[in-house]
This record gives sequence, structure tokens and C-alpha cells, in this order.
Amino acid sequence: MDAITPAPVLHRYQTREALAEALATGVAAVLAGAIATRGSATLAVSGGSTPKRFFERLAEAEIDWRNVRVTLVDERWVPETSERSNAAMLRRHLLKNGAAEARFLPLYMDAPTPEDALTDLGERFQRLARPFDAAILGMGADGHTASFFPDADNLAKAIDMATDAPVVAIRAPGAGEPRVTLTLPLLVDAHLLALHIEGEEKLAVYETALKDGATTDLPVRAVLRAPRTEPLNVFWAP
Repeated sequence: MDAITPAPVLHRYQTREALAEALATGVAAVLAGAIATRGSATLAVSGGSTPKRFFERLAEAEIDWRNVRVTLVDERWVPETSERSNAAMLRRHLLKNGAAEARFLPLYMDAPTPEDALTDLGERFQRLARPFDAAILGMGADGHTASFFPDADNLAKAIDMATDAPVVAIRAPGAGEPRVTLTLPLLVDAHLLALHIEGEEKLAVYETALKDGATTDLPVRAVLRAPRTEPLNVFWAP
């Protein structure tokens, strides 16, 4: 039977606060359900500035955080002492209150380059329970998601649905620092897959990505076109 790609479902909210509350409520319910069923849950989240409200709301969720494993979708190759660190941002906005008891699996390791750490990172993520219970993606105005950037050196490998590598190193003109990113199969396999975007500009980019065009131009298309049994949920507010 051929794989299918159901159409994404767009959830519109009047305010970014309302979006954050709804997304946090939905993710908390998924995590709580996984804990009740299997005894543990796994969550992958994105960095940047957009998810901060969502993280603040999710940190208030009354679930058994001790049995939640949290990781990042991608990371800049900088230590947590850097203001550019996604891990540092996550600790400030999500891993607090009850959520401080979650087990955090960082992507950055103390190595000169991402390539120096790929073997260790690969082994770490191969041991991680799959599929993820929830994976929350963001998107840039250039159409990148995770660290799937236009003109990235390893974009083809990162979005290859046949790859068995859980993590790849990425360098791209729009990425700033070298990065590491989870690969497309690891992300789209999640039970709940969500794309969190805000503002009219990103909504326009998303709508363009739904149309015919090259994945290399707008790499978020790789997520939109990936085969899944459940639709991608898109959360948007102006």
C-alpha cells in the first residue's frame, strides 16, 4: 500500500497567547497519555524566540515530568553559556517548575565541531525511544525548519526519508554558526507533529510552501510532503 500524506490542518488563533495555551494543552495531553500507556514520553522542541510563550505555558502542565524525556529538534554549535544556545533558552523557559524534573537530552557536546561529535550523538539518539510522542517544529521566513536551510551543505541527507542517521551536521549561509539537526524521518514519525508559526509573513511563506516548487527553495516542504498517517497540525496566530 502506497504511503499517504494527509493535508495539514491549520489552527488559527486570534492571539499568540491563545495559541501558546492551546498548543501547550494539546502537547501536555499527548505526553500524559503516553506516560499512562507506556510509563514514559518523549518530546522534541524547537529553539528560537517563537516558542517561548508555549514553553512557559507547558512548564505549568501538571504531568509526571520525571518520566518525560525532552530534546531539541536542532541546535547551534555553541555551549550553553552562549546567548545563541537553544538549550539555554529551553532551560530558562521550559525546564522549570514541575518541568524541571524532565530528563533533558542536549544536542550540543563539548567538541570543536559538530562532525567531531556525530558518532556519539548518533548513538545517543539511536537509543532514544521512537517514535517521539510529540515533535514541535518552527519555521523561518526563508522557509527553513529544524536546521533544514536553503543551500545547506547536508540538506539532501537531512531530509532523506531513507536515511538511517538520526542526526546530521549542517552549515548554511543563513544559519550563522554550524548546527546539528535531527533528520526528517525522526521528526515526521512523531505521534503529534506540529508546526508553530506566528505573523503574516510566515503564514504567507507557509501558504507558498503548500504549492508546487522545489524543496531546496523552501525546505519546510520536506515536512509538508512527508508520508504520515496523521496530518501535520499547523498552529498560527498573527
